[in-house]
Amino acid sequence: MANISNRTKGVICILLSALCFSGMSSFINLSGDLPTAQKVFFRNLIALMIATVTLIKKKESFAPRRDCIKYHFIRSSVGLLGVLGNFYATTKMATTADAAILNKMSPFVTLIFSAIFLKEKVKPKQAVAIGIAFVGAMLVIKPTMSNVELLPSIYGFLGGIAAGAAYTCVRHMGNLGENSRVTVFYFSLFSCVATAPYLIFSFHPMTSKQWIFLLLVGLCAAGGQFAITAAYTFAPSREISVYDYSNVIFTAISGYFFLGGQIPDALSFAGYFIICAMAVWMFFYNNKARTHNV
Repeated sequence: MANISNRTKGVICILLSALCFSGMSSFINLSGDLPTAQKVFFRNLIALMIATVTLIKKKESFAPRRDCIKYHFIRSSVGLLGVLGNFYATTKMATTADAAILNKMSPFVTLIFSAIFLKEKVKPKQAVAIGIAFVGAMLVIKPTMSNVELLPSIYGFLGGIAAGAAYTCVRHMGNLGENSRVTVFYFSLFSCVATAPYLIFSFHPMTSKQWIFLLLVGLCAAGGQFAITAAYTFAPSREISVYDYSNVIFTAISGYFFLGGQIPDALSFAGYFIICAMAVWMFFYNNKARTHNV
């Protein structure tokens, strides 16, 4: 692993996070008709436990860098909004792949925010690839949504924007030298504290299957969160964000096998092809650009 570049590590981490988050989407649906805040609490509780154990095992400090404290608060606040929007859309929309696409606004937004606030330059070809991948995403979601799904679609869309803002903060804290495990810890802690009052006053009893599915939601979310936090720490968003669209492919596959045989239509398949093509193109383009710069 020592000879692998940070960019390659970032790509591997973001693909792993996409796989984990697709599993999370499936288990969210399988957990049934529970309040979104209740699902979000258990999702972050598992991540908090894993982050705590990891920090203790590695004998690392729980204290954040002083210059990152405000960014932890921003990342946690907008990150929680992103999770709430994504969970609501995933639960209420008929196709989990459509909900996943709305959340995939986040890499596009991260690219924009990173250019504005972190001054990370975006090359024209990289911008074109992200734009075309976004067009592919729109083929999957289809702007002509029914009125029944309008509200969850809006929530999912806003959740994707919030997630993009959160990942920009993750990238910036990584540049400052913040421990990615500390970042996961504080986000999970913030989310649990923020959603705990709902459980205290409006807890919905759960069956044994629902407990198991929410446990799996938390495990997948923790894996995805650790992986994507590490990804944006290893590499700038312009080099790896397009790979996060692979989550749509993974989610569509899991929707077919685990959620009643969901089958995307022809436009969706066209969108998947465009997204994968852009991911492959970006991989070779970045490799070529890096070789010329050496």
